[in-house]
Parts: sequence; structure tokens; C-alpha cells
Amino acid sequence: MGAYLLVNMSDTMFTLWLVLSVICLVVLFLTALFTIIIVLFQKSNSDGIQGITASSETFFGKHKGKSIESRLKKWTWVCLGVLAFLAIALYIVNILVS
Repeated sequence: MGAYLLVNMSDTMFTLWLVLSVICLVVLFLTALFTIIIVLFQKSNSDGIQGITASSETFFGKHKGKSIESRLKKWTWVCLGVLAFLAIALYIVNILVS
């Protein structure tokens, strides 16, 4: 059925599907890369391996580090939500076309 849809798809629709798929994959890749970087910057909860910025006390005060940590956690969850949404959307579109 997928080959039938691709053969009968007009050139503009096929080009649109191809461009949207490539854009979605690029955004998916960039979001995954950004998520990896954010996770590496977070402070570890264990005593073992620390992240890139492993410091227990900040220069400007005790609570500034916690606010930065909370922002990093929030952005991690946002990036993971975007990753999940894009992966599911790309899967559904490819199932419908193929």
C-alpha cells in the first residue's frame, strides 16, 4: 500500500513530505544533542562521577546553584518532551505514507 501511495503522490506532495521529514529529523537530532549537553551540565546526585560543572558551592551564594539546577532540569524535561513528540509524529507520518 505504501508503494501505491508514493507512486500516485504528486510531485509537489512528495517534495513537501520529503522536506518536512528532513526538517523533522534535523530538529530531532539537534534536540537530542541539546538534551545530551544539558544532562552533562547537571550536577550528579551520587558521590561517583560528577557532571561537567561539578561544584558543591557557588561563588555568588547558596541558592543560585539550585536555581540553575532547577532550570537545567526544566529544560531537560522540555527537550525530552519535544523529542518524544517529534519521534511519534515522524513515525505516524511515515506509517501513513508507506
